[in-house]
Amino acid sequence: MPIVQFAPLSSLVEPAFWHALTDLKIDVLRLDDAAVPLTASYAAGRSVTDRETGRAISLGCNLSLGGEAFRPRLQLPPHSVPVAGVFKNFNTIEDFKAADKTALVNAVTDEIWKSIVGERSTAQLSRFLLITFADLKKYKYYYWFAFPAFVAKPAWEIDGEWKAADAEFNEATLETIQKELHTNPRPFFLVRTSSGKPELAPVEEYDTFFANVPEEQHTVAFLDPSAAPANPGWPLRNLLAFLRALHPAATARVRVLCWRDTEPPAAPGGWKSRFGVLHQGAEGLLAEKPAAVGWEKNVQGKLAPRMADLAPMMDPTRLADQAVDLNLKLMRWRILPALDLEKVAKTRCLLLGAGTLGCYVARTLMGWGVRTITFVDSARVSFSNPVRQPLFEFEDCLNGGKPKAACAAERLKKIFPGVNATGHSLNVPMPGHPIPPASLEQARKEVETLERLIDEHDAVFLLMDSRESRWLPTVIGAAKGKIVMNAALGFDTFLVMRHGPRAAAAAAADGARLGCYYCNDIVAPADSLTDRTLDQMCTVTRPGLAPIAAATAVELLVSLIQHPDGINAPAPAPQSATEAVESRATESVLGLVPHQLRGFLAQFRTLPVTGAAYNRCTGCSETVLRAYETEGFEMLVKAFGEAGFLEALTGLDKLSEEVEAAMEGTDWEQEDEDDF
Repeated sequence: MPIVQFAPLSSLVEPAFWHALTDLKIDVLRLDDAAVPLTASYAAGRSVTDRETGRAISLGCNLSLGGEAFRPRLQLPPHSVPVAGVFKNFNTIEDFKAADKTALVNAVTDEIWKSIVGERSTAQLSRFLLITFADLKKYKYYYWFAFPAFVAKPAWEIDGEWKAADAEFNEATLETIQKELHTNPRPFFLVRTSSGKPELAPVEEYDTFFANVPEEQHTVAFLDPSAAPANPGWPLRNLLAFLRALHPAATARVRVLCWRDTEPPAAPGGWKSRFGVLHQGAEGLLAEKPAAVGWEKNVQGKLAPRMADLAPMMDPTRLADQAVDLNLKLMRWRILPALDLEKVAKTRCLLLGAGTLGCYVARTLMGWGVRTITFVDSARVSFSNPVRQPLFEFEDCLNGGKPKAACAAERLKKIFPGVNATGHSLNVPMPGHPIPPASLEQARKEVETLERLIDEHDAVFLLMDSRESRWLPTVIGAAKGKIVMNAALGFDTFLVMRHGPRAAAAAAADGARLGCYYCNDIVAPADSLTDRTLDQMCTVTRPGLAPIAAATAVELLVSLIQHPDGINAPAPAPQSATEAVESRATESVLGLVPHQLRGFLAQFRTLPVTGAAYNRCTGCSETVLRAYETEGFEMLVKAFGEAGFLEALTGLDKLSEEVEAAMEGTDWEQEDEDDF
């Protein structure tokens, strides 16, 4: 009699699985190479008809692995059954190549054999193994499947040949089986027809189900993933091993139904399922675990791994989206497991100023994974900008120059399409710059736009090139409880600081209130832009200063975001380095969260400074904030145009008078020159 030839399983891996593996590797497994459970599925084999020859062509005996393979509960395709598997990812290609393939397969076959003889269960009969190495920088995945199947000695033979199922069973029987499997798909089952109608049962009930049933009515069936007319699918091999191990006396001859009909046939006699009677000699009894085979061959027909290269077939935007954060995720799982990257990515940042500081801040924010960046600037790109401002090019300067804010946002999207970048050309009204009556309505709209933008963002960066331009966003940011980051440049010095929260928020956090940019001043910001010389019109700094200050500002923001108190994080007290590490101020996983950082490039030195809030501050004092909240735009107009208004509002004028009075009342004794 002919020896039965089984159609081997062939892996069918969806691209979504590799994306799921990427996430699992970076977010969960990291360097862990322990085995992980996963679930695949297979359905009845399918074939198509060749239009030229009219012959049926089998589509393969496939086991499918999708994007949900690592989930505990798999959403199966219609008419499919789940298959449990073991997944093992190696950290290097060398480890993948050197893996002990025999030991790995033996571990799986031990579990299959245990489920047979120990648990008398068919649940693990199709258990498989998948080993991989994921090259996440190139999006290449090396993988090798093993579908372990026990070797039958002697080999199974078939009585005659495989034939159509309707040659053995009548239409009513096949329709009943089909209806049952349609509502309750199962990989293996038993069929008997002794009562005149077909009945189905799990294979585990072999003895009781076939008790007192003539042998010619015993049928063992399975969902067959093969569509080949003369080759049953791979799962049948371990099903036969199960029968020989547990029911040796009754299974030397086995009637097998290979079920392949998920839909009713189009015409009578069109059933695709196959039937055959298999034989094995008495020496085929299984007293101990037999040898197993099952490593999948590659596309060249060799026993070797396969490789999936997703880069050419992936949408470049999606490829970039997964790749840009790779450094951040590696940082988290190798060094800082507590780093909350999602919180950083969701932080919406408003950059007031799209010049040298704005460009470098934006690039560093993107490096940290921030996805929402909005620019505000009223200027256009000039010929002096591109060499110092990395988001602009020479072409942006032509024809009067592109608007800086929109141009910077457009360039960010070219760098990374996944960023939500927008630009707004907007003049920010300033103290010391009165608004003409004809421009009041325009100024009101500009203030409303700025208020709306600050409302829509979580962090505001003050990156302008004048002192007075920072006043209005300082007031609005403080009133709305936003994180305000400030960066200012000198020739070889810089200041980076975070504005402290409002007094009520600081009191609720039981901490000393930190000051803002204006808290050290005893005068209000005034016009510093009129009648400037050429060197005052440009920000004259050492070229390396702006990138240092910009990066420092972003790093301070991220450290603040990671602190459990957020905007209310206290500034570290003056301490030694050892004491600072142990203090509450370093609860951020990234270390210190200082109030101010003053950099001196001439000495290559950075000093942390803490400045208390001033109750007469023209930018963040409660007096100013309440006046803004109560009077709104009318109060702002006074601040913009009336000299001395902010001093009078906050009491700085009285302080000045008191100081002058004290100076006048002091008896300044002049020492005689002869005393020297």
